[in-house]
This record gives sequence, structure tokens and C-alpha cells, in this order.
Amino acid sequence: MFLSGKRALVTGSTSGIGLAIARALAAEGAQLVLNGFGDADAIAQLQKELGADFVAADLTTTAGVEELMAGAGPVDILINNAGMQYVSPIQDFPAAKWDAIIALNLSAAFHTSRLAIPHMREAGWGRIIATASAHSLVASPFKSAYVAAKHGIAGLTKVLALECATDGITANCISPGYVWTPLVENQIPDTMKSRGMSREDVIDKVLLAQQPTKQFVQPEEIAAMAVFLCRDEARNINGANYTIDGGWTVE
Repeated sequence: MFLSGKRALVTGSTSGIGLAIARALAAEGAQLVLNGFGDADAIAQLQKELGADFVAADLTTTAGVEELMAGAGPVDILINNAGMQYVSPIQDFPAAKWDAIIALNLSAAFHTSRLAIPHMREAGWGRIIATASAHSLVASPFKSAYVAAKHGIAGLTKVLALECATDGITANCISPGYVWTPLVENQIPDTMKSRGMSREDVIDKVLLAQQPTKQFVQPEEIAAMAVFLCRDEARNINGANYTIDGGWTVE
């Protein structure tokens, strides 16, 4: 297990993509710190399953991120995965939603990174990986805050990569298309009702309209890429933005 002795923090890791990444890192021997929302008993079960620590914190505030990082302690692997979404025409987009999405999807990654880097530099080894999105490269209507934040994550990743290039630290991001998670699955009934469409049409003509393969990305595919980026063989992969989107962003 090549990550034995490494401590990894995965934000937003109590479900979906973050949980898949956490499980994949644990399978390679990493000592985990989980973070996210959910039922206390379910989180306790995850801790038991993965031998993980858990730190609850509000990552929409600087103080909350600082609380998370203090609770997590020094980490060798930082996975900035926590995020949220809100869809609305820009003239109707609530200012509070904009602020929350930018704070969680972008600013939190800045704060976790700035606090994690000193230990990584001292250790001479570190991995910073962000879950971005196809929307780090292209835009869709009605997602102004999300698209802005994910473009920002791609830019932040490039800066981190350059600043840490001689310190044994790499920074990269992974940009999936639509991923099959409970969050996506739970959107289907409302979309069926609002658009008068069948389940099959919602999946094919709405959710997967821009993914040429017409297949959802699976969380485990993203997790496998994250694990690879932690390997020594990936030490010269730095500042990259890996798309896992079935060809959505092909130019």
C-alpha cells in the first residue's frame, strides 16, 4: 500500500465523489480525515469502516476552514472536493447563493491549501487535488456562480503548481462531467415533473445531453485518477486539468 504513512484530508467526503476518493485512498494505506454533512450514526460507521478521523466544519467561512485544518492536523494529501450548486438566471440569482457557492467551491480550497502547504514543504512531499468540473473549461446557462468558481479552481490549481514546483508538491484538478451520485439521482423526479418528461428522456436529453458517450461518470473513476496522481510516477504531472466527461469538452 503505497500511501502508508500519508495523512489525507478529503473535504465533502461523507457521500458521492468525496467518499469514493476517501475509500480509494484508504485502500492504499492512507490515514484519512473525513469532512462533510450527514447522519451522525452513518458518519460514525464510515469512520469505523475506514479507520478515519472526522472533523465537522462550516467551509463557507474562513474561520470554519481554519477549524477544519486545525482539527485535521498536518496532511500530506489534500483533496478539495466539497461543493454545492444552485441554478437560476443571473438576474434572479440570489446574492447569498452566489456568496455561499464562491465561498465553498473556491475560497475554501484557497484556505485549505495555504494552511496545508507549510507541512508539505517541510516534508518535501505533498499532493493537492481539486474536484473541479467540466464547467472549469466550458459554461452552461443559469450556473453563473458554479461556473465562475470552477474556472477559479482551475486557475488556482495552476498557481499552486507553479509556486510549489520545486518543493515535491504537485497540484492538479479533475474535471468530471455528470457523475452518478445520489445528488444527481434525486434531481430526476423533479425534472420529470417540471418538464413533463420520462425518466429515460431526462437522463438522455437533459443530464447527458452534452456527454457524447451518454454514460454517467462513476465516482470510482474519479477516485482512481486521484489515487494515480498521488503516486510517485505522477510527480511530474503538475498544474494539469484532467477531464473525465465522456468527450463533453473536446475541442
